[in-house]
Amino acid sequence: MSTSSRIAIVTGAGSGIGQTCALALLAEGWTVALLGRRAEALQATVARAGAAASRALPHPCDVTDEAQVRATFDVVHQRHGRLDLLFNNAGGGLAAKTPDLVTAEEWRQVVNVNLNGAFYCLSHAFRLMKAQSPQGGRIVNNGSISAYAPRPGSIAYTATKHAVGGLTKTAALDGRPYDIAVGQIDIGNAASDMTARMVNGVLQADGSTRPEPRMDLSAVASTFMTMVNLPPEANVLFMTVMATKMPYVGRG
Repeated sequence: MSTSSRIAIVTGAGSGIGQTCALALLAEGWTVALLGRRAEALQATVARAGAAASRALPHPCDVTDEAQVRATFDVVHQRHGRLDLLFNNAGGGLAAKTPDLVTAEEWRQVVNVNLNGAFYCLSHAFRLMKAQSPQGGRIVNNGSISAYAPRPGSIAYTATKHAVGGLTKTAALDGRPYDIAVGQIDIGNAASDMTARMVNGVLQADGSTRPEPRMDLSAVASTFMTMVNLPPEANVLFMTVMATKMPYVGRG
C-alpha cells in the first residue's frame, strides 16, 4: 500500500511532539487525522503542513472522553475506510510536588489523560484494525524515560507512564493474531513547551536545581518515522531517544 493511501491518527497533534510527528507523516504522503482538545492549535498544525494541508484533517477531541474518542475514530473510518497507524501521543503532567501535596483531582487529571485516554484510543484503533481488510495496522504509544527512571516530585506522571508500558506489552501480544504491531517511543528532553523550564533548571535527585540539555524535535520525528516505516512483519517494541547529555544514565 502506498503512503498516499495510508491513514494515520495522531493525538495531541496541536503542538510539540504530536505536531512534529504529524508533519513528518504528512511530508511522506500520509493522510493524517489530527486530534486534540484545542481546535485553534490543530489549525496551526494544518497551516504548517504547507502543500500537504489538504491531507491534514483536524478533529477536535478530548481523549479523556471515551464517547468522543469512539465518535472521532468512527468518523475517520467512515471517511477513509481504514486506519493504518495510531500515534497515541496525548499526555501531560503536574508541577513537581511530593505525593502528599498531589490532590485527588490532580491525580485523576493525569490518569485520565495519560492512561485512560491512551487506552480509549488504543482500544478503538484495535476495533477498526481488526475489522478492516486487509486486517492490521501499527500503534505507537508515547511513553517516557520516566517509565524507567522517575524525576523527584513526579508520582502521577511516572505512575501513568509505567502503566503505558503495560498497555504496550499487552497490546503487542494481543495484536499478533490480527497483524497489529504495537510499540512505544520513550523520549527524554525533547525541546517543546513542556520542557521549556529545563533551560533555567529543574529539580534533581540530589535536591539541587540544574539546567538540562534538550534535543530538537526533529530527532524525535526521525526516530518515530523509523518505527512507522518498518515492514508489517517487524516491530520496535520499545525505543528510547534522548538528549545525549541529559542526566538519565547514572541519574541520582
